[in-house]
Amino acid sequence: MTRTTNDRPTTPRPGGTVVPVLAFAGIVVAVMQTLLVPVIKDLPHLLDTSPANATWVLTSTLLSGAVSTPITGRLGDLYGKRKLLIISLGVMVVGALISAFSSSLVPMVVGRTLQGFAMGAIPLGIGLMRDMLPRERLGSAMALMSSSIGVGGGLALPAAALVAQNSDWHALFYGAAGLGAITIVLTLLFVPESTVRAKGTFDLPGALGLSTGLVLFLLPITKGSDWGWTSPLTLGLFTAAVITLLLWGVMELRLAAPLVDLRTTARPAVLFTNLASIMVGVSFFVVSLVLPQLLQLPTSTGYGLGQSMVMAGLLVAPLGLTMMLTAPIYARLSAKYGPRTTLIIGLMIIGIGYGAGLGLMSAAWQALVISVLLGAGIGLAYSSLPALIVGAVPAEETGAATGLNTLMRSVGTSVSSAVIGMVLANTSTVFGGVAVPTMHGFRLSFLIAAVAVAGGLVLALFLPKPNRASQLRASSEEEANLERADAVLRGFQGRVLDAGGVPVPRARVTLLDRQGRRAGATLSADDGSYALPVPSGGPYVLAAQAHGHAPLASSATHTGAQQAIDVDLSLPGEPVTA
Repeated sequence: MTRTTNDRPTTPRPGGTVVPVLAFAGIVVAVMQTLLVPVIKDLPHLLDTSPANATWVLTSTLLSGAVSTPITGRLGDLYGKRKLLIISLGVMVVGALISAFSSSLVPMVVGRTLQGFAMGAIPLGIGLMRDMLPRERLGSAMALMSSSIGVGGGLALPAAALVAQNSDWHALFYGAAGLGAITIVLTLLFVPESTVRAKGTFDLPGALGLSTGLVLFLLPITKGSDWGWTSPLTLGLFTAAVITLLLWGVMELRLAAPLVDLRTTARPAVLFTNLASIMVGVSFFVVSLVLPQLLQLPTSTGYGLGQSMVMAGLLVAPLGLTMMLTAPIYARLSAKYGPRTTLIIGLMIIGIGYGAGLGLMSAAWQALVISVLLGAGIGLAYSSLPALIVGAVPAEETGAATGLNTLMRSVGTSVSSAVIGMVLANTSTVFGGVAVPTMHGFRLSFLIAAVAVAGGLVLALFLPKPNRASQLRASSEEEANLERADAVLRGFQGRVLDAGGVPVPRARVTLLDRQGRRAGATLSADDGSYALPVPSGGPYVLAAQAHGHAPLASSATHTGAQQAIDVDLSLPGEPVTA
């Protein structure tokens, strides 16, 4: 029998600051997105342009974020997630500084476009967590990272309103640049680079095709109200988007290393999660659009709540704060029932929140109740989405897969913005010479959100149950492999040993194929023995890790007969701890 040698570097053991730093990066990105919400209505005056042109300041960030998210995720899988995270944050800082020195439309749009590239930080952070954290910490960490979008948005609204009321509005961008710079320094100091890499090269034609298709699709969604939903330009762009994305899909299916593995994306666990993500994105943005306007409308309208810009932001802020507080609750629920069940619970709470909101719009404290209730539901739902994706894709595709999932949420918010904007505009009334939304428009918006949540709930019910989805039942598979060890006819077998040949019980032994995909996994028995069947002969990577021991990975070629390989965990290295 031969012992393996440690011929592949392993990801360094993360310190306790990694999760807070990555979550802080997500919060900073969300803050950047919502910076201009308090001054949206003043942008035409501030930039000396028309209202239609001023909307490009928001549209440009949306488009660049949608385009960059799956691309940076794939680049991170190939070349290093930490490296791409720092680059994304650096581009955001440059964009914030450009906007800080701008008082006209074109440079402001350029700056906001660069800021949108930071949206890739969310999937990159989730990918880093998957590569570095033990399973028992991963659920709550991903939940915190995923909910950072809502946390940042909730914190940014009152803070940005306070700055906009008492200082030059350019200070918003100086603050964003400063936060971005701090995040880069913290990432360099406390976040190690992951050594997990995908095989292949970057699919440049696929990136260009996806970018073109997304721009052609999202552009008419965000500008349809200005151009007219039945105008030749709007309809032409939608048609071009469908054709472009179809051609892109055909091309991706023919590539060995595509930008997005559509076969993996078509798995029920991935497909229905991404579709449900669109609905969750719709539900998140509706409350963000409706409540601030309702709170700030004057009481003389008969239904407005007469709050200041800052107070309205404070009343909506619990939406994001509650999302952050649900992260540990999600971890416990998910550990016991699985992320599918947690997603269903979250969607049900969102539905209850919007249902209650239809009758709770007559006082400021009622808006606070709605914010807390919806924040809890959205927090659980957002936390479940990356866990479902991560559990259904190989480790080396985490960045691209979670990037696509983040994109689906962005599509949901874009659709929500367009639809709710159209609803509020078409149901508005003239008050004091100005068109303002009506209570009928607010209630209709909440009803649309409730319908979207119902659609998301139906999609969640179609997700494979944990006992039927192999990627979501790793622990049970490992135990089953132990029971099947005696029945294995062909594969790798042997013992996991420490210094002096001491057996290592319950060590995790994983088999990876030549594409880096998991081909099997098991736990060593009390005497250190393990057995892994192989699907076919050929080269593999045999990886092992156990608490208190340095992880190890080595190449192993299967010739067709049963092969005995002892795994030596006595080699020096950074120990893996619980």
